[in-house]
Amino acid sequence: MKKILGLLMSFALVLSLVTSAASAKTKENNDTFKDKSTHVQIVLFDGFDLLDALAPYEVFAAAGMYSKGAVTVELVSAEGKRSVPSGLNGPALEAQAALDPKRPGIILVPGASGKPAGNSEDAIPNILKQAMKTGLPEMLKQAFNNKEVTVATVCGGTLLPAMEGLLKDRHAVTNDIGMAALGALGAIPIEARVVEDGPRFVSGGGVTSGLDVALYLVDRELGPQIANAVEKLFEYEKRGTVWRAEGIAPNDFNTNPKVSEEKQPSANQ
Repeated sequence: MKKILGLLMSFALVLSLVTSAASAKTKENNDTFKDKSTHVQIVLFDGFDLLDALAPYEVFAAAGMYSKGAVTVELVSAEGKRSVPSGLNGPALEAQAALDPKRPGIILVPGASGKPAGNSEDAIPNILKQAMKTGLPEMLKQAFNNKEVTVATVCGGTLLPAMEGLLKDRHAVTNDIGMAALGALGAIPIEARVVEDGPRFVSGGGVTSGLDVALYLVDRELGPQIANAVEKLFEYEKRGTVWRAEGIAPNDFNTNPKVSEEKQPSANQ
């Protein structure tokens, strides 16, 4: 009986030590994330697209909630604190501060909401041109030069740094209607949901791709458990594989017809 009690006491001692070590490790991991908290600035400009901005905002806000503040997010503008009207006569959002390109973290640029083409004031090309007349282009240039900043764009927002010449020879994606313009501005258009060109530039395609851009960045910065918790909360799963200039490039059967004539190796070889 004494031997059994002795074994139980030894087991209890070992269990308490293991539990203490696990708790300390968990606390250490949480403290590490807290020390490396990521701040996200979502840029607003007159005529911005609401979904481009608010979908990522909610993803980052939820990630902050689940991670005890390991990520923070705010709405900013080039001009500073002000009410910023969205496109298509939509509601205005309050920019909480001026965009700070020197602050480490993530800067996310949404696209514009308006008519897809034309010369009217509410046409997307003119909305983007007006945004280029503000202090935003110079701020984006500073952000691209800051090694502690990741610039992310959603939909037509990719065209803004491209118009400043910041995407020359860089892989990127935008809304389908803007892909030709993206290529004409010197970027390398990639047909994918989300494209990462190096670790410091991430772009998304159409309007809803803002969810996928933000979820990818949450996964990258905080890990898959937080990203999964946000997905479960929103009842939405990240779409598409993030394209990178890595690995084996697929054969292009359109530009290289000889490939389609080649005999494929047998599975038995």
